[in-house]
Amino acid sequence: MQPKHSGTYFTGRRTRIYGLVGLVLLLIVVAAIATGIGSVGVPLNTTFSILVDKLPWVEITPTWPDALTTIILDIRLPRVILAGLVGAALAVAGATYQGLFRNPLADPYLIGVAQGASLGAVVGFLLPVSWNLAGYGLIPLLAFAGALAATATVYLLARVGKTLPVTTLILAGVALGALLASIVSYLIISSGEAMHGIIFWLMGSFALSKWSEIWVVLPYVAVGTGFLILFARMLNVMQLDEEQAQQLGVNVERLKLALLAAATLITATSVAFVGTIGFVGIIIPHTVRLIWGADHRYLLPLACLTGAIFMILTDLVARTALAPTEIPIGVITAICGAPFFLYLLRRRKKAIF
Repeated sequence: MQPKHSGTYFTGRRTRIYGLVGLVLLLIVVAAIATGIGSVGVPLNTTFSILVDKLPWVEITPTWPDALTTIILDIRLPRVILAGLVGAALAVAGATYQGLFRNPLADPYLIGVAQGASLGAVVGFLLPVSWNLAGYGLIPLLAFAGALAATATVYLLARVGKTLPVTTLILAGVALGALLASIVSYLIISSGEAMHGIIFWLMGSFALSKWSEIWVVLPYVAVGTGFLILFARMLNVMQLDEEQAQQLGVNVERLKLALLAAATLITATSVAFVGTIGFVGIIIPHTVRLIWGADHRYLLPLACLTGAIFMILTDLVARTALAPTEIPIGVITAICGAPFFLYLLRRRKKAIF
């Protein structure tokens, strides 16, 4: 039974399922609208027709110029899909970190993922070579490697015997993150003409999204998110004291490692291609928790869908608000997220008092 003043509004099982269905439908509509909006406006019915025409066993006689098909399918749709994947990944990872650490301020970058990725990307900007592997540039590859290397270092520093104390892990992540951030700062001020590109990358952007990037990000995000949702019930048990969780038959250390690995992997994959985008991993899980409750069996999928919708909308604002100039996505996430979060906190305060 839910407490009378739990601070949540829709915590019944049926209501949460309705919420999931509603968010799926909203995601489809938002993605279609975002795909049709840009420097060349495409009517919503035309956008839907172009997208539906590509479905198997569906054939629609084109009444639109070929140029619109190219704009929708090759330029805007990859950007919208990648934004949705990144938003979903950051939201799910943030919810996992908050549940695992039992810390409402935890976010996907807590243990050095962002700083490691930033260092790798900055090195990629500064190297005097143009190199790619399987069609992928040097910057995302080094950013991905940097994120994983930073996480592995934090894990090795924090591990005590066969245990992984949460407090030690957080402290190690903060310390290593500060060290890497200082190195990144030094490299930026020494970067010369590359400074503008580095800063823009660090603030996040979907400007150069391609289908090839989606095919790399999608498997990691899908498998990692599915794994985390599969262990959502165990994550609920982790909200108890670790000794109590062990008494209930949970291998706490193995579970912590598995959840950390999955959440960090989807975060590292996202950051590698679009840069560091802050605030999403905090605002989305909190929003979902305030509205639908803290049961991770529903929190994780609801956060996944909400994060995707939020990121698609903020990217839409980033590329249209000052067109043709594009605003870094990190600026928009902070501007849009903070007031909405404060509004929800005010609603919660009224519900309690």
